[in-house]
Amino acid sequence: MITVLSQSNVRRVKSGLSIEELARDIERRGLLQSLNVRPVLDDTGAETGTYEVPAGGRRFRALELLVKQKKLAKTAPVPCVVREAGSAILAEDDSLAENVQRVALHPLDQFRAFRDMLEKGMSEEEIAAAFFVTPTVVKQRLRLMTVSDKLLDVYEQDGMKLDQLIAFSISDDHARQEQIWDIVSQSHNREPYVIRRMLTEKTVRTSDARARFVGLEAYIVAGGPIMRDLFEADDGGWLQDPAILDRLVIEKLQAAADDIRAEGWKWVEAALSFPWGHTRQFAEIDGKEVPLSDEETARLEALHTEQETIEAEYAQADEYPNEVDARLGEIEHAILALEERPLAFDPDDMARAGAFVSIASDGTLQVERGFVLPEDMPAEQEQADDVGSTGEYDHAVYDGQDDRIADDGGDVGGEGYSISPDVEPEEEDGIRPLPDRLLTELTAWRTLALRDAFASNPHIALTELLHTLVRDVYWQTPGADCLEAYVREIPLPVHSPDMPDSLPAHALRQRNEGWKHDLPEDEDALWRWIDGLDDTSRMALLAHCLSFGINALYERMPAYGAVSQRSVTERLKRADRLASALSLDLVEAGWQPTFENYLGRVTKARILQAVRDARGDDAAECIAHLKKPDMAREAERLLDGSGWLPEALRTVGLADQAQAETATAGGDMEAIAAE
Repeated sequence: MITVLSQSNVRRVKSGLSIEELARDIERRGLLQSLNVRPVLDDTGAETGTYEVPAGGRRFRALELLVKQKKLAKTAPVPCVVREAGSAILAEDDSLAENVQRVALHPLDQFRAFRDMLEKGMSEEEIAAAFFVTPTVVKQRLRLMTVSDKLLDVYEQDGMKLDQLIAFSISDDHARQEQIWDIVSQSHNREPYVIRRMLTEKTVRTSDARARFVGLEAYIVAGGPIMRDLFEADDGGWLQDPAILDRLVIEKLQAAADDIRAEGWKWVEAALSFPWGHTRQFAEIDGKEVPLSDEETARLEALHTEQETIEAEYAQADEYPNEVDARLGEIEHAILALEERPLAFDPDDMARAGAFVSIASDGTLQVERGFVLPEDMPAEQEQADDVGSTGEYDHAVYDGQDDRIADDGGDVGGEGYSISPDVEPEEEDGIRPLPDRLLTELTAWRTLALRDAFASNPHIALTELLHTLVRDVYWQTPGADCLEAYVREIPLPVHSPDMPDSLPAHALRQRNEGWKHDLPEDEDALWRWIDGLDDTSRMALLAHCLSFGINALYERMPAYGAVSQRSVTERLKRADRLASALSLDLVEAGWQPTFENYLGRVTKARILQAVRDARGDDAAECIAHLKKPDMAREAERLLDGSGWLPEALRTVGLADQAQAETATAGGDMEAIAAE
């Protein structure tokens, strides 16, 4: 029988499985579906002996390809359904019915079929090859095996959507899955991200500093399970047993502390993290950089030579090739490792000093050496310390515990009073002022950012210094010193968890370490060194030193304290003026509203007000029905990238511009809700 393709085939657009893939499938398993053919008639209506294929054209082309590839004999029998000549059913009718009447396989049926094939001995790779999909697709479908049968039944009965079912597959705890479904099924918000968040709320991200410090391999060896999402980017997944993780962290920290103690230090204190300013009460001993060895010097010179050669070779190129850019990154990292020299300390000094051991924000071990307790300080050093203090920006990651209080454990801001509760109480009418503690934390963040901006602008720094000096000369009684002008570092004992890792904190630490590295050792040499600096460096050093004294903190003062509440108000007004002069933008400085630093600490009315200001009324209405914790979490997601700031962090002149930008950003609420 001679067969040809019919021009009556309604399929014109090529989509889905290719002819080549279909041919390989037919070669493997044979033809599963017959061709629909009908005789070709001549002008007189007589049969010509040739048959056309109006339904099954792709199968026909696949068979032709197999014949051409000599994988199928030309005379091989092919099952056909033969329509009689002159049939009342049109060829186009058959072709359309074959393509329209079939129903795509339900995803759950595909999952069950893959599961049955797996149980009968086929591997995931073999299943993927058989159906021309990637192994990842098979793994994703098989991942649905981790979902409770109860939820699979709900999905089969159209009680939930596929993306919701997929969200549940992140966990294999059936009881927890069913518990969460009972909760979300009664809520207006059943979005997959809500389900994922609830399933992972008691886990730890693999990107967490503790996880990076210990390492996933050590965690797994210790018996710790990891939860992964095959359907979404999960940055490596979630660690499901925080207790194992914390135990491993403590063990590794203690081992590191023992190694540091063996260097000869009097004491070593280890903790997951230390609060901001934890070294303020200590004096420091000086260390000397360990000189480069001959081998390290040669290595450094070779790296610089290679770097200069590559940069010269691609000087005219718009951008580096990927492999060249990667190599330059490796060179820069190696140079930095060689140039950042470790410090060597005098053994006698080490015998009265100690070190702090903690985890840095990037998961590496952080060791701060050379701190002396007040009782171990020499008498002459104690007298020198009484003259003034030279604050520093040593970095310690805040661990979120209850150490966000004054260093002496007393009330923040003075004796004889206490600040308001940490969380704003719910109000019946209107919106009350923010709690004192929260306002202090917000203004601590602003003070740090203001210091960074101030230190970066010597012109403004000099203006502020002259303004202060003129006020002292003309409006206050001058002191007896040669120059009654000094800088006293203002401590920031109350702060939010994110402040130590902020952009301003990093910039201030880097700037402080740079100047500290360049300073001479004795006072006479210091004077000569400063005198020999160029004007630009002198101004930069002046701005940096003055920045330690910047104080934009809100504090609640006692009724009869040494500092009045009116003085605090005046301080904040001057801080506002300075922020405006510096065009301080807390959004650019890296502050953004989170559950921990703001949204979980204020009332629902304030949360809704923030979302309304940033994203519009529709966004606020979407979360208005939620309980406060859920509302705060959703608000954090909605406000991400919006540029919204609480009033205490806004700068006059920038606020109107920011409000206009956030109003524009709030127009596309549907896009945000779909994230």
